[in-house]
Amino acid sequence: MSKWDAIWLNAQLATMQAGRPYGLIQDGAIGVKAGTIAWVGKRTELPGSPETLADAVFEAGGCWITPGLIDCHTHLVYAGNRAREFELRLQGASYEEIARAGGGIRSTVAATREASPELLTATAERRLRALRSQGVTTVEIKSGYGLDLETEVKMLRVARSLAEHQPVTIRTTFLGAHALPVEFEGRSDAYIDFVCAEVLPVVAQEGLVDAVDAFCEGIGFSPAQTVRVFEAAQRWGLPVKLHADQLSDLGGAALAAQFRALSAEHLEYTSVEGVAAMASAGTVAVLLPGAFYFLRETQLPPVAQFRQHGVPMAIATDCNPGSSPTTSPLLMLNMACTLFQLTPEEALTGMTRNAALALGLAEQRGTLAVGQAADFVLWDIEQPAELAYSIGGNPCLNVIKAGFPALPPAEFPQPN
Repeated sequence: MSKWDAIWLNAQLATMQAGRPYGLIQDGAIGVKAGTIAWVGKRTELPGSPETLADAVFEAGGCWITPGLIDCHTHLVYAGNRAREFELRLQGASYEEIARAGGGIRSTVAATREASPELLTATAERRLRALRSQGVTTVEIKSGYGLDLETEVKMLRVARSLAEHQPVTIRTTFLGAHALPVEFEGRSDAYIDFVCAEVLPVVAQEGLVDAVDAFCEGIGFSPAQTVRVFEAAQRWGLPVKLHADQLSDLGGAALAAQFRALSAEHLEYTSVEGVAAMASAGTVAVLLPGAFYFLRETQLPPVAQFRQHGVPMAIATDCNPGSSPTTSPLLMLNMACTLFQLTPEEALTGMTRNAALALGLAEQRGTLAVGQAADFVLWDIEQPAELAYSIGGNPCLNVIKAGFPALPPAEFPQPN
């Protein structure tokens, strides 16, 4: 056996593999070779002494290790903020009223169009560091705050570049069909023509995108317009995702399933028929409790139906300036439990194994298993449920990327 690059010892492992609660392995060890997990199991079953097995030996000190958290739905690259709209909503204005009055997404579009790549990179890096400090090792970043060719390309290039500055895996999603820009006012079909014929070909040819998304909603785009975007994505060989059924039931979940989408996201108003279609297509339900909380929504996503039909449920921050200005994945785990009544295990599965499914990365990430990327997190906890239980805390001791500590220890909280 060739020598491993690293080995982690004396850890409680929540492997998140199916079959037993949290995929628990007590007094476990993880061997790493070339950035992937080469061995995982009980320490007593190691095929030799640690020093002979690996070049670097790390001691976990009895702490817990989970797979790296995966934030599978963010809008991390943007300029400005919408704190004033937050005030307006508290005074009684609805999200839709603000959007129709020129606020909402359009206000962020204006700020993002004006921002330099350097400014977008600097602000996105701050948000990314916050996510990583709570255990995130993989992040999906959507465009959609440009709504023109130049800014959409700018956003996606910035998103791709973040992985050059921080040890994190980035997946990018083209969300050109996010809102109608002012220059296309009253001409939504013409804008969809523009997205499909002029913007998508450029970002696809430049290799800037891993998937294509759309906002199928009364204040977004119709199902028929969404179909056109998805058909264009198919022509470029790109998988699709969908902002679906957040504010009303337009059949978005079933539409996503029709195109075998990786995921459908939000889903508060999804019907039983939509749930069944997702189950048949293998489409993941991405639940976004931050947006639900921030917008003070009352229509819960159909969690019981997702369970009944076996639809995998992922959890994400939806980090964005208008409806979920959070960079705390741990708070989202808590909200998934307290607001959506997921169990702590379901919530953690939703930000590991199922989040990987939602990005098409299940063979590479999301569990502690041989062949998976050696991206995991060391936690100062006594049981995995604490990750969803605590409000406002951060028990992350270190994030491990490709088998080695990713950041200087000074950037992380110290154990109690």
